[in-house]
Amino acid sequence: MRISLLAVGKLKDAEERAISDRYVKRFNGAGRAIGLGPIEVRELNESRAASADERKCDEAARLMKDLAADTFIVALDPAGRSISSESFARLLSEKRDGAVKACAFLIGGPDGHGAQALRPPAMKLSLGALTLPHGLARVVLLEQLYRAATILSGHPYHRA
Repeated sequence: MRISLLAVGKLKDAEERAISDRYVKRFNGAGRAIGLGPIEVRELNESRAASADERKCDEAARLMKDLAADTFIVALDPAGRSISSESFARLLSEKRDGAVKACAFLIGGPDGHGAQALRPPAMKLSLGALTLPHGLARVVLLEQLYRAATILSGHPYHRA
């Protein structure tokens, strides 16, 4: 199952980019043997529209633009489900085993997601109750993708 991480905004901090790249590389290595990946990370520019609603709508349309109709969409959203690492790994395994060919994780802009990105069959996922800057949220998501791959492959990285 191919994995995409589509994010509004670009990582400007070299340290955040280095950590993100490290987890992408780790995930690609661990995921290959279990049918996950490779992961594609795409950054989109923030919208310049005048209002927050217009920005969210524009950003959501651009996030969804190139996704195939059968892509399983996971939108990071503060109001989404908060799940354990084990449940996250199980979700990826179920989608992979259910013949889902592609899964896209969406990180919206500073104003959040537009309705198009949150429309079913999208899953809304929360990384927790804390507010995280977008770069850090991306790092946390990438680490959890790597952790899920290690859980599914029986690697000792996850010791819960």
